[in-house]
Amino acid sequence: CHPGDCHYIEGNFYARRKFAFLKSLLEHTGLEPGRIHFSWISSAEATKYVDVAVEVIEAVRRLGPLSGFQKPATSVRPK
Repeated sequence: CHPGDCHYIEGNFYARRKFAFLKSLLEHTGLEPGRIHFSWISSAEATKYVDVAVEVIEAVRRLGPLSGFQKPATSVRPK
């Protein structure tokens, strides 16, 4: 939702804060923050949703595969 238009009153602002925190975690771990995206889109903006989704997909494709994560962690054992 756009600011001030959320059915849950402040839900979109909480989502924005969580997104900012996630972005900082990605940067801290060395992952490109461009792999995630936040946008204000209402349910009536289907065309904008598609446009933003295509932009994000293209951005992630340009970044390419994650590097440094080919091997599983040694401290995690499968069940």
